[in-house]
Amino acid sequence: MVEIKTDAELQAMREAGRVVGRALAAVRERAVAGVTLTELDEIARTVIFEAGATAPFLNYKPSFAPTPFPGVICASVNDVIVHGIPDGYRLRDGDLVSIDCGARLDGWTGDSAISFTVGPARPQDTRLIEATERALRAGIEAAVPGGRIGDIGHAVATIGKAVGCGIPVDFGGHGIGRHMHEDPHVPNRGRPGRGMALRHGMVLAIEPMFMAGGDDRYWTAPDGWALRTVDGSRAAHAEHTVAITDEGPRVLTLP
Repeated sequence: MVEIKTDAELQAMREAGRVVGRALAAVRERAVAGVTLTELDEIARTVIFEAGATAPFLNYKPSFAPTPFPGVICASVNDVIVHGIPDGYRLRDGDLVSIDCGARLDGWTGDSAISFTVGPARPQDTRLIEATERALRAGIEAAVPGGRIGDIGHAVATIGKAVGCGIPVDFGGHGIGRHMHEDPHVPNRGRPGRGMALRHGMVLAIEPMFMAGGDDRYWTAPDGWALRTVDGSRAAHAEHTVAITDEGPRVLTLP
């Protein structure tokens, strides 16, 4: 069931989204060579808890996972597409890092992700990140009343395929509100004019995931969480929580 939020509830979700945005900004600022992923997790944890929020990623256990998730962020490096567990890995110059973060405040949830490079960036990594962010913007622009879920997926996939990126078939965005994952599923590919109709008060987490090698396939790491590219190519992930309103899409997870 898709829950339609009132304008007051959208504002409450905006406050949760601000916490997520601040946590991601703090992680990005501290993500330099030599810092461990667990240290980045602790930075996000501090921002979230000091805001009076809780971390919906922590101890989350979907049906596919063998164990509860142990961090407040997903920290995915280089060929990890999403769901990387923050561990003792120390960042190195040239790493491509994707950080996914959520926060729940006063019963409402925000979810967002960014990708960036540590130190000097390889040109191909810059192009990959820019394409992923451009696809996110296109997906957001398609999230308008009267549109369809397929419009969002089509907007995302059009950009990804134009630059030769792979797109994981089974993973995409989702509805969000009182819970981190709600209906509907928001695939990163679709047919325009098809799928659920969009209306004022729906809130979606839109999140393109692109793989530089062009292969749509992935494999699951032994920890049961991290998804990796089959060809070892790098991946990028970008996400915002977006409210569909009669005035146009409203991004709720800016700092």
